[in-house]
Amino acid sequence: MDNQELQRLKNKYDIIGNDAALNTALETAVAVAPTDLTVLVTGESGVGKENIPKIIHQNSLRKTGKYFAVNCGAIPEGTIDSELFGHEKGSFTGATETRKGYFEEANGGTLFLDEIGELPLSSQAKLLRVLQSGEFIKVGSSKVEKTDVRVIAATNVNLWYAVGQGKFRQDLYYRLNAIQITMPALRDRKDDIYLFFRKFTSDFSEKFGMRKIVLTHEAIEMLRAYRWPGNIRQLKNVTETLSALESQKAVSADDRCTVDAQTLGHYLPKDDANMLPVKSSTPSGDTMSASDKQALFNAIYTLGQRVSALESFCKTLSETPRHETVPVIEESRIESTPWQRDEPSYRAPVSGPSFNAASNVPSNVGVSHQSPEEQLQRDDLSVQKNYEELIVRALEKYHGNRKLAARELGISERTLYRKLPDEYKKGKSNEDEE
Repeated sequence: MDNQELQRLKNKYDIIGNDAALNTALETAVAVAPTDLTVLVTGESGVGKENIPKIIHQNSLRKTGKYFAVNCGAIPEGTIDSELFGHEKGSFTGATETRKGYFEEANGGTLFLDEIGELPLSSQAKLLRVLQSGEFIKVGSSKVEKTDVRVIAATNVNLWYAVGQGKFRQDLYYRLNAIQITMPALRDRKDDIYLFFRKFTSDFSEKFGMRKIVLTHEAIEMLRAYRWPGNIRQLKNVTETLSALESQKAVSADDRCTVDAQTLGHYLPKDDANMLPVKSSTPSGDTMSASDKQALFNAIYTLGQRVSALESFCKTLSETPRHETVPVIEESRIESTPWQRDEPSYRAPVSGPSFNAASNVPSNVGVSHQSPEEQLQRDDLSVQKNYEELIVRALEKYHGNRKLAARELGISERTLYRKLPDEYKKGKSNEDEE
């Protein structure tokens, strides 16, 4: 599609924005429309997934047929089969007459199943049969009926993760996921945020005769920086609330109401870390992002280095005579992991290690620019040298009597012999032979 065709499509379905991911989703929808392939639309709640099935239906060979949109999450589990496949009279309490389901009503057209992840497992098996053979059975009936319906499903959850949890059938997931179209989150479309705001405040002012809201530069930046966990739906609610409480009745069409960042901040809900949305675009059981993996790897590496240093120090301390002074291995300062670097107040320590993003290995530790292994090895050699000097002095004091020297140092005779310098061991062996 060229830019003009794409813009006409956006105008027809009241779609705002010029984000590349959005354009890709719209172009894909138009491209697959002439086929009968099942389409799975993914994306967070409030991103506008409902526009995709409309575009597909209107650009398909079924555009003269019926189009139904069904919210699977809004129908009680006990009646979902009746809604989708219909029921016979007397099949359950309240079934006073035979009723057609959506699959029968939409025969020859398109059926949009929103929140498909909320469908019960028993209903998923029946849906799979319809998708594979076009056959279904009404509730309370034994007669197999046929239908010709194109199904478009949408979800704001990770269906592949739901498969791993046993909440969604794997075979149904593959059957629905013939073509996947992902709608981007609003926070990933920063250049479109203010466009939405202008559209919503303009619509509100025209509908209720209020002044249009105009934001200062700082307020626009605040609007763009906010996470918008509720996406477009949340932005519309905030815009309308702001317009209703801050604006006044317009005297002329050019009347404006300017809002600064401080005022806007009162209308932006505080970002709750426990309510952050979960991406569902990638059909993978691994829900960790690359940045989260990097941060976790760096944290584990840092912890490993500290544990190794502590173990070496404790081992040295346990074998040290009570009266001997042991050089302490000072723990190297470790630079914060990537997720901590986002904090405004963070300042990287001058002598701390820096992580190489490619290898995930510290490139410098302390002012000596040595790796943790090299630094610990150097310290171990220094401690060993001090041991040897103390042992030699004790042996000289007691004229080579290892038992008395070991008692003086507070260690076992075996440990004393093990710590002796090699040349001293050799010399003592020669004396023993003589």
